[in-house]
This record gives sequence, C-alpha cells and structure tokens, in this order.
Amino acid sequence: FLGAVSVDPQRAGELIPVLREPMFREPGTFGFINQPSIFGRAVGGGRTIDLDISGQNLEDIVEVAGRAAAKVVRALPLEKGNQLRPNPGLELGAPEIRVIPDRVRLADNGVSARELAQTIDAFNDGLRVAEVTANGDRIDLTIRGPERNVVETQGIAALPVVTRSGTIVPAGSLANVILTAGPTEIRHRERFRTVTLQIRPAPNIPLESALDTLRAEVMQPLESEGLPAGTRLDLSGTADKLSQTWDAMVVDLILAVAIVYLVMAILFESFVYPLIILLSVPLAAAGGVAGLVILNRYTFQPLDMLTLLGFVILIGIVVNNAILLVHQALHHIRVEGMDVDAAITEATRNRIRPIFMSTLTSVFGMLPLVFFPGAGSELYRGLGSVVVGGLFLSALLTLLIIPPMLSIVVGTLERGSRTRRASPEEPSFGARPEPAAGE
Repeated sequence: FLGAVSVDPQRAGELIPVLREPMFREPGTFGFINQPSIFGRAVGGGRTIDLDISGQNLEDIVEVAGRAAAKVVRALPLEKGNQLRPNPGLELGAPEIRVIPDRVRLADNGVSARELAQTIDAFNDGLRVAEVTANGDRIDLTIRGPERNVVETQGIAALPVVTRSGTIVPAGSLANVILTAGPTEIRHRERFRTVTLQIRPAPNIPLESALDTLRAEVMQPLESEGLPAGTRLDLSGTADKLSQTWDAMVVDLILAVAIVYLVMAILFESFVYPLIILLSVPLAAAGGVAGLVILNRYTFQPLDMLTLLGFVILIGIVVNNAILLVHQALHHIRVEGMDVDAAITEATRNRIRPIFMSTLTSVFGMLPLVFFPGAGSELYRGLGSVVVGGLFLSALLTLLIIPPMLSIVVGTLERGSRTRRASPEEPSFGARPEPAAGE
C-alpha cells in the first residue's frame, strides 16, 4: 500500500501520475491508485467497474480472469490513465496441502470423512469442541495434538488416525495428500467462487462508455471463445447501480414535470396555459447543456448524477419567468378588459424587470461555485454550471417565445371563456357579479 497527501488539497489528483511512474517501472508490477472521493473512501471505491468471474472450479475461474485481464488492458490501456486491480489475484501462488479422502479406504477402516477431517484439524490448528465458563469468562475448549507431530508439510500424511476398532493408522493410508498451490483468498459472490477485476476508467472516459467497451471488447469475445462449464461473467460495483440510478433519475424528471404541470393547471384553471409555460423547460435544458460545454473547455466535468440533478432543479425554477408573463397577461385581459395583443405587450413590459432581477441574482450567486470552487466543492461544480446556463438562456428565450405563443392561443381561449361567463348557469371567474336592484 502506498499513499500520499497533497499540501494543496485542490491538487491531490496531480499526485496520481507521480506515484504511478516509479511503481510501473518495477518489472511485472502494476498498481491501482485513486483519489478517495467524498462518497467512496475505500480502496477502489467511487467510479469503479467490477467484472466478476464466478463459478465452481477455482482453477477455471483464475484462467478466465487472466484472459479477461489481458483483454481489459488492451481495451482500456493502463498508459492512458485506466487502472486495473484483480481481487484476490490472478495466480494460485500460495503453497497448499490438499487432503483428498479415499472413500474405499475409509470404509474399510470404519472412518468417516468428517472424522478424518476433525483429526487432521486437531493436530493442525486445534479442534473447538465446546465452550466452558471459568471465573465468569467464556473459554473455548479446544483439542490439540502435540506440536511436535506437525513440524513440516510432509508430516501431514503421518498424522495418527484412530479407527473405530481402536487401530491407529497414518492419515496417508486413508487419503491422498497432495502438495499444490492455491489462492491467498477465496471470495464468494452469490455463493459462487469469484475473482473480481476492479476497473477504474480514466477521468475523461464516461462510465457508460467504459461499460460498453467492456461488453463489446471483453465479455463478448470471451463468451464467443467459450467459457468453462459453470463459469459466468457479470458487471457489478458502481456499474451495477448505473442503470438503476439512471432509471430513477428519468422517473424523477417526468414526475417533476407532471407535478409542475398539475399545479399550474389548478392555478390557471386551464390545461393549455401550463403547456405554454412548460416550453421554458427545454430552453433551460439547452442552456444547462451549453453551460456544461463551456465549463468543459476549461476543466473536465462529466455528466454525472449530481450534474443531472441540476436539470431537475431547473424544472422548478425556470417556469417562474413564464408564470409571471402568463399571469400578468391574463390579469390584464380578464380583470382590466384589455385587448389580447395590448395585454401581452403590457405584461411583458411590466414583468421584464423582475424577471431579470431574479435571474441575475441567482446566476451571480452561483457563479463562485462554478469558477472558484474550494476543496470538496468541485463535486457540485457541474450542477452549478447547469443551473447557471439554464437560468441565463431561459430568461432570454422565454421573452422571445412565450409572448408569441400567448398571442396565438390566448385569444381563442379567452373568447371561449367570456362566452361561458356570459351564460347564467356558470359564475364568472375573476369578475364581480352585477349588483341587484336597490343595492
């Protein structure tokens, strides 16, 4: 493990290439270096894609993991800032003794496989048989064989095993003792043995693009070449949550638009005027994209989920300017009895000042977040750029689009509304009733 702390907190990311250079100079060595984020403190957290190779046979899993790692390095070269970390490893390099019971010999001697395993365990690490209490403390009662019985790996085959008839035989006569190599750790995922390749794409590669690359250049070729029986490939980690988060964000966007539309439909007593007001939402979305593009000319800022949250915020903010125009125009028409064109012109003249006042205060209030971020606040820089760009462009284009749309629609709607108000069956909205005689 290698770590470093930056004197300037805003330049911590610049230490990554400094640490990578001497590490990769060592033959056969590669490293996994990342700057911990606010939401991912563990090693490999944050923007990490986990490629899980799972199955029953550990040798087959390690072999497939090695082939997958070679394809990952070709698809996402380490020299370009991509990082790869196998967990637990790609080699079965740890010495291992395997005792494989011979069931025929066990049956001839009246010994079960469990009894053989317990005997070897007692001579090796000790066999816990019970828990006793002494002076108020709980102590494990463990059966151990003499330490001198196992002083070398070859001594496993000579361990004494007592049969049911009382005869003592060596463990090697009841099982095959094999000296081989094994993993330092066996990980399980959904009850299957698993080797995980933790892949961290370079900062300038979107997570979704990296996922598509892994599916097209790693997973599909491996599956076409043929996988051992019972072996499968899966993507998890941050990538496992990407589609779920994206679906949830789409639902949030649709729900935000629906709530805003229904609230305005109740206030204006019309299903048409809210549609005109909602025209400012795509204008704000275009401004948000423009703001993000301008920010990327100076510093890299991906379209992450926090940045996408800025578009949800814009839905509730940018409609305010259009609401001011529509409400004021309807007030002039319904209450003051003005002509449609004159009412729209007067409403635009009256509301242009408060529109720019509220927009400029919001824009200038968020500009420091975009251009002068402090330590840790760069997390919200993308969100700020989306909100600033959306507010600015929406304020300009709303004044150019909403009044013409009102002039097309409001005349027809208000003429129909006046006709309905004139009928005695329906009360007049926004108009005072005529006083009775003598009042």
